[in-house]
This record gives sequence, structure tokens and C-alpha cells, in this order.
Amino acid sequence: MGSIVLIEYGAGNTRSVTYALQRLGLEASLTSDPERIRRAGRVIFPGVGQAASAMEKLRQNGLDKLIPELRQPVLGVCLGLQLMCRHSTEGDTPGMGIFDAGVIHFHDRPEDTNGLKIPHMGWNRVLPKDSLLLQGVPEGSYFYFVHSYFAEIGEDTKGVTEYGVPFSAVMEKNNFFATQFHPEKSGDAGEQVLKNFLRI
Repeated sequence: MGSIVLIEYGAGNTRSVTYALQRLGLEASLTSDPERIRRAGRVIFPGVGQAASAMEKLRQNGLDKLIPELRQPVLGVCLGLQLMCRHSTEGDTPGMGIFDAGVIHFHDRPEDTNGLKIPHMGWNRVLPKDSLLLQGVPEGSYFYFVHSYFAEIGEDTKGVTEYGVPFSAVMEKNNFFATQFHPEKSGDAGEQVLKNFLRI
């Protein structure tokens, strides 16, 4: 499998991901060094926070160009998924374009989300669509979400959740994988997702 690195760019929920990997008996290093990221066997790209400021931090180290060029398995989590998409309305932010989907705020769809609490926070089911990350996850499993923006459904969507409006909960394309939910905070189902990623 090789080494596991977590990308450090000042917007990651890296501690909880590190602990989740330790529960699986694995160690991961935290780095923003492009060469260490390029040489890693697996790359995890977590994130919480604001899209525009996160992309600016990635640009400072050239990581916005490096990440789409990676050839090993890459897992984006939460904001990581959103930054791997084409564009986010949060700060009118261009993404890395790995996934061909736009990212919008729940309030951009007021006819579907009026009256719902935003951010979407809590446990929701994910409906799988031929997903490698969700293999072996019991049907109807719940995952933990915390977000105000979501990726619209597109050809790279491999798992769907509905919160007023259906959105991409899992995205996969070639060696790139991503979840809007936090697998590291999603109990046994989230642990299975991490195991699946590490087996790819």
C-alpha cells in the first residue's frame, strides 16, 4: 500500500482522520510538501472551512495543480470533495475540476430547502450507485454530515443523500474518490469506507 499522507493546508480536520486510521492500525503523516505527496502510496485530502481561502492556501504551495495530476488513490473529505469539483458558489471559487460538478449552497435551492436548518448537520442515509467506497456497507447505513454547500449530482456521483434536495454524498472518478460526509466520524460504516479506500 505504501505510505499514507494527509494534505496539510490549514483547512483540514486532520486529527480526527489520523485517529481513525490509527484505529485501523495505520499511521499517516501530515504534509504540504509536493514531493512527499507525489511519492505517497495513498493521499487523503480532508477539509473544513471556506472554499476561497482554502483554495488560496493550496495555490501558495502549488497543490491546486499537483492534486489533479496525482496517480495514486486520493480521498477527498467534506470541503476536500467540494474543492475537487469544477466551481463553488462559496466566494465564486474555481475548483480543481477533477469532478465535473458544481457546488452550491442549500439556500441556492430555496424551493427545496426552505425551513431546513443550515448547515446540514447530523446523520443521514446514503444511497449507493455502484460505488467502490461503499462496497460492503450495509444498505441503509447512516453517515455523519456537517456542511452548508453541496456538489450537484453528475456523472461522477456514486452515492446520493437527500436533505431537501438530493446531492452527491460520494464521488469517484479514476483514482479520485471523495465523500461529503465524514467517514472518520461515521462509526462502523465510515470505517468500512476507509478500509475500502485503503484496499483500492
